Amino acid sequence: MYLISSILDTLRVPPDKFAEDLHEILLELARESIEEQIYPEIGFVVAVLEAEEVGIGKIIPGDGGAFYDVKFKVLSYLPEKDEVVEGRTVDITDFGVFVRVGIVDALCHVSQIADDFFSFNQRAQELIGKESGLRVRLDDIARGRVIAVGLGKQQIRVGITMRQPGLGLLEWVEKWKSDMLERRAEA
Repeated sequence: MYLISSILDTLRVPPDKFAEDLHEILLELARESIEEQIYPEIGFVVAVLEAEEVGIGKIIPGDGGAFYDVKFKVLSYLPEKDEVVEGRTVDITDFGVFVRVGIVDALCHVSQIADDFFSFNQRAQELIGKESGLRVRLDDIARGRVIAVGLGKQQIRVGITMRQPGLGLLEWVEKWKSDMLERRAEA
């Protein structure tokens, strides 16, 4: 889920930047130090949007810069367990498929693709269902439900499942919907 949050940080403005617009310099410094960082409470910071509050600059003896306490508004991404996500398949391996969900590549293990045994065709870069004949290829659009989230200092790990009705490749979902409507019409 994407969030808009606030982060409080203290930034050092170097003396050679004193003549420039303070808000612009603080935004530039914040983008360099905060963007692409992971915070346990808000996840991966995608972008620093604005400086909401800027405190009074402080000078520390022996340091030529000025230090400002600043509250920034940021856009971040934090996947939530049970969240339904959609993305494009970006890597196929013998153990599963990676689906790009926002800024994260989520793993759907072969056991979580569908109720079937999937084998890996390395030459074609696809997974093929033994009984169903379902195929997962690069650039397919898939829908899954988040079943695991791991936040590290450098990356977010996400596991998804596609083994439930309404999940999987979008072409499978459309076929499932059509089959459901057909069954209702027959009843």
